[in-house]
Formats: sequence, C-alpha cells, structure tokens
Amino acid sequence: MTHLTPAPQTLDWLQALHSSDSAWLITDDHLNVVHVNDGFTRLLGYTLQDMQGVRPLQKLLASSTDLAPHIREQLVHRGAYSGELLLTHRDGSPLWVAASINTLDRQSTPADRTAAQVIVLTDIGFTKRFEAFQRQVLEDVVQEKPLPTLMLHLCQALEALLPQVHVSILTVDEDDLLHPLAAPSLPDSLSALIEGMRIGPSTGACGAAAFLGHEVISTDLSTDPNWQDIAAPFLEAGLRACWSCPIKSHDHKVLGTFALYFESTGAPNALHQQVVKACLYLSAIAMERDASKHRIRQLAYYDTLTLLPNRTMFNECAEQVLHSIRGQVGVLFFLDLDRFKLWNDSLGHAAGDALLCEIALRLGQCTRPDDVVGRLSSDEFAVLMPRCPAEQIPEVAQRMLDAIAEPFSINGVMTIPSACIGVCTYPEDGTDIEMLLRHADQAMYAAKSQGSQLWERYQPEMGKISQERADMERELRQTLTEGGLQLHYQPQVLSTAEHTLYGVEALARWQHPEWGWVAPPRFIAAAEDAGLIHALTSWLIDAACTQLATWRAQGLSVPHIAVNLSTNNFHDPEFAQRVYNSLQEHGLACNDLMLEITESVMLDSSPATLNNLKNLHAMGMRLSMDDFGTGYSSLSYLHRLPISELKLDKSFVHDVTTSSAASALTRSVLNIATSLGMTVVAEGVETPEQAAWLTEQGCPVLQGYLFAKPMPAHDLPPWLRKVTNHQPA
Repeated sequence: MTHLTPAPQTLDWLQALHSSDSAWLITDDHLNVVHVNDGFTRLLGYTLQDMQGVRPLQKLLASSTDLAPHIREQLVHRGAYSGELLLTHRDGSPLWVAASINTLDRQSTPADRTAAQVIVLTDIGFTKRFEAFQRQVLEDVVQEKPLPTLMLHLCQALEALLPQVHVSILTVDEDDLLHPLAAPSLPDSLSALIEGMRIGPSTGACGAAAFLGHEVISTDLSTDPNWQDIAAPFLEAGLRACWSCPIKSHDHKVLGTFALYFESTGAPNALHQQVVKACLYLSAIAMERDASKHRIRQLAYYDTLTLLPNRTMFNECAEQVLHSIRGQVGVLFFLDLDRFKLWNDSLGHAAGDALLCEIALRLGQCTRPDDVVGRLSSDEFAVLMPRCPAEQIPEVAQRMLDAIAEPFSINGVMTIPSACIGVCTYPEDGTDIEMLLRHADQAMYAAKSQGSQLWERYQPEMGKISQERADMERELRQTLTEGGLQLHYQPQVLSTAEHTLYGVEALARWQHPEWGWVAPPRFIAAAEDAGLIHALTSWLIDAACTQLATWRAQGLSVPHIAVNLSTNNFHDPEFAQRVYNSLQEHGLACNDLMLEITESVMLDSSPATLNNLKNLHAMGMRLSMDDFGTGYSSLSYLHRLPISELKLDKSFVHDVTTSSAASALTRSVLNIATSLGMTVVAEGVETPEQAAWLTEQGCPVLQGYLFAKPMPAHDLPPWLRKVTNHQPA
C-alpha cells in the first residue's frame, strides 16, 4: 500500500479497511488524498501520487468535473453518500462502481467548508454488463427475433461474461427428444450426438435434468453415472464438468435445458448460480413466446383437424411453387368428398372428423415431398403438383380416387368413401392460384354432375356452367322472396278403381321470365347448395296446405297432398312442429299431408332427425319412402321408421312388362309392403300394359302420365269431374 503519514485519529480506519478487496481512499479535511490501497490502483489504475492536488471525485467522475448536486447535498446534510457512479479509469475507459462516501465525523458539514472523507469503491462492471445483457435479450424477444438467433446471442453474450464456460441450450419436443438450439462454443459433433436423444437418467446432465425436472450437477463427467453412456466424446472435447437446469414454462412444463460446461472438474460457484437463474427466466420467456407465436401461426395457417395447410397457407405455398416453376407445367387437383354431410350427420361429427383425417393421410400417401396438399373447407382438399406432365393426369387422378375409395370403418360401420376431382393445369388454365382453384372447382362440379368417384379436366366452357349456377342461386333467392314459385299437382289413383282419387303429389314449378320453365332437379339442387332448401320447403308446405283448404272449401274431395322433403329439413330441431303449425293454421288434420322422404333420411342418425321422425309419427303424420328400391340399405331401415307408404321407383315400373328382373323385384317389393302393412304407389305408369300388370300383382295405387300429367291447381277440378264421369282425361 502506498501512503503518506496518517493522522493519529485515522489509524482505526486504516486497520479496518486494510484487508478490504474494494478500492478505498482517505482524504484530509481539505479533501487532499492521504491514503489509497492497492485495490484502488488495481481498479482505477491511479496511484497516490496521481491523486495529489485534486479532489478525488472531481477527477474520477466521467460525466463532469463538478460534484453532482445530489452527492454534495447528501454529504452536506447527512455526512454520507451511497450510490452507483460512472467513473473514468486512468486509461480513459468508463467504469461503473458502487460508491460509499463517509465524512470521518459522520456529522453534517456546512456547505462552506469540507471534512475528511473515506471513499470505498466496488467494481460493479459485471453487474452493469449483465443488466445490459438482460435488457438486450428482452429487446430481442420483443422484436420477435427468431428463437435460434436469440438463443445464440444469449449464449455468446454469456460466454463473454463468464470466461472458461461453455453454454448450451436444448429444447425438448412432445416426444421427449432433445434438440440443440444454441451451443456456439461446443463442437458440432456433440450437437449432432445430442440431436434426437431421448431424455432420461443416462443421457448426460441435460437429459437427466429434463427427465427429473430439476437441476443436475455433474462435477466430474468421467465418474458421474448420468454420463456413463455418452461421456467419452465430451471428455475428448476437453469438457470435465456440467451443470444443467430445466427451462420450465409458467405451468411447469419442461421446455428445454440450460447448461454450463466447464473445462475443469468442480461445481458452479455463486456467480454462476446468480447468472443462470436470470438466464433460465429469460430463456423461458423467449421459448414460451416463440411457442405462442407458432401456435397462433398454426391456428391462422393450418387446419387444426388434419394439420394440413388451410386455404390461406395453401394459397401462399402454391404461389411460391408456381413462381419457382415458371416455364414448366404444374397440375392442380381439386377434390370434394361425395355425401360427406350425410355421413357426418348420420354417424356423428367425431366420425366425420376421423374420415377427414383419414382422407388427408391417404392424399399424403399419393403425393410427392414437393407437392402442396391443403384442406380448403369442410370436405374440400387441393393438391398442387409442380412439374407433373399432363399425360400423367389420368393416372394420378385415378390413384387418388382409388386411395380414397378404400374401405374405412367408422364407429364399427364399414363405409366406402368416394369423391370427385376437378383438374386444371398451370399455366394453360391459369397463371395464379386463385384462377386455378376457380377452374379446378368448376371441373369438379362437372364431374359431380355425372355421378360419384369421377374426375374431370377443366374446359373453358365450364366457366359458363359455373356462372349459370351462380345466376340460378341468385334468381332463386329472389323468386322465393317474391313468391314466384308455383305448385303443380299430379293425381294418384286406385288401381282397382282408376277413377277414384287416392291423393295428389305437390310438385314445385318455376317459370322464369327469361329462362322459361326451369327443370325442378336444377333449381332444387341449387336450393340445396345455396342453403335455401328450408325456405323452399316452408313455402311448399304452406302453399300445399293453402290449396288443400281451398279445394275443401270448394267441395272438392282430395284425400291428401303428398310433399317431397329434403334430408336437410330434418336437421331443423323444430321442423316437425313447424309442419304441425302449418296444418293447424289452415284447419287441416295431420293425415291430410303425406311426407315423402328419401333413403338419405333413413341413413341419418343425427338426434335432430330422429326426434323429428319420432314427433311426426306421434302427431299422426304419415311418411312415404320415395324412390324405393334404388338404394342399398332401404330394407334394413323399414322396420325402424314409421313408414306407411312405399313409392316404387319409375325405373322398375318402366320395365315390368319386358324385364324378368324388374318384374321379380317389383313382386318382392309388393310382398314386403303387404307383410308390413304399407301401401305401395307405383310412379311413372305410362302404358295400359304397365297399369294392368301392376293391378294384377296387387299394387294398390298408380301414378303417371297414363292418368294425368302434373297440372296447375285450377286444372284439377275439371280433371276430377271428367274421371268421375268416366270421361277421358
């Protein structure tokens, strides 16, 4: 220690501070420096001689030569000051210290005079650097820098603060496998060794820490049991000890590990523990924020059910692919499942979800790594295949259809899915993904119009068909609003008394001011697609009830009116009640309506459908099975549902006199209906021979052009009078 001869009263202070590791100096009453210790010279580079003739703080303060007012004020009023100061080292570099300044008499000193001081300075440069390090990490998190970049910077900064220490950060995935995230000073071979390693007690300190959920200190890798299987390459790299801590989320889930590797054996010291505690917190924040960002991206860009890209992500990826294959050919396949809504409603949404996941898996098996597969909506999928020759389209499309049609078991029910595919090519059919999707969609609808399990390639004229469909939906919506539809009625007569009316079937008709008469299958399909079927059915039932009440008021004897219903009508929980209310409003009984349903209603096991069927039956309403004999499962459902009438499809009636198969099947249907107590109505009777054969076989009710075509309501009374009088219709 360098010193001048001290005053006797300072000897106790010198003895107390002589062994201090901090820098200290003592002044006399005139603030002349009289003592400095070796720590002062080590910290600031100044000797006692350097400090002669100047007031110490005015020389050392980096900001100015004047004593800061708040320091002067505390010394004047309290005789002491404690705080952080930024000083200047002798070499000109800045240095943060914690300063403690005391006047020797610890009394307040008048502002016009000075008193001897003891100044103790402690290096807090590391603390300041670490604070800056933490601020930088948090700024990187806020700026959403990529997690690997952020963690790399964290490791590098920490290794600069802690010499002879190697930092490693690993992540743990959902399968409990380790993945290096950042380890800047470790050999790449060690990171490769750790990649994909399963956590556990014998996979080093990191694997054990992630497995156990608490810190693991390996003071000697060569003898630690956690390292017995993997220590050799780490020892060869000069690493002798490791301290690993699990990085945990706010809900205590292990996200990864934070490890310090040492080049000598031993345990981490207090400084290491202080620093790592803060780094664990920072790493957890960064990882959780990154996971949240990925979850948000997953929700925004991926289908949560199938994990395929959604429409937004598919379009982005597809545009990138199209940009990369300019001058080459690409093929877009647009796929839509057949009757998915029926399966979804009848077997439940969980079963429908399982089917969608299976379809996504099967499409993935039909595609190449560079292909883009996405789920665009409920049952619509798209596949973009870059560099796919046009001549391979038939093979690829059929391969997809065959894969989809493989049997699939849902809730113990074996089903055979089917789909239709629309295909278009880049750049021939479109130069951007929106245009390609639009054209492929049009091709898909063209395939569906021909049946199921088909594919169709886009043709320019399909755009006209698509536009016509859109026009149809728009005009139909307006017509329903304005009440522009009308009903025609086709009589049903008893076979044993052809002039006796059994009932009439109400059939919707639409005469458009420009298009003329629109075929019912066209506008009814448009109503289904556009979500207008509920409005259409409500109008139909109300119009039929109104007409029946009018005929009754005119004294016309019409036993009942049959109306056709859609499967979707039964999905409305209040449908049965709505039908009942309409009958009541017009003063009609429940058996005045015959409700015609199709096989799809029988297959639908949704609660709403079953409740509606149950309620309709309880109200006394009768159900008729339309197009009976054309489906594959009708027979198995007849005994379950309250069916009172079967309508024999006209395809059977047409051939009963010429086809032995048709006649045999018709006899079977008649026998089944008779045994179940059901009435059979034969549709499409056009010749006397057909009528005679059906009458001979015991078919009770006949309907067809032989007796009358569908007619407006005002034509029914004259027709009925003619047949009643045995006059030709």
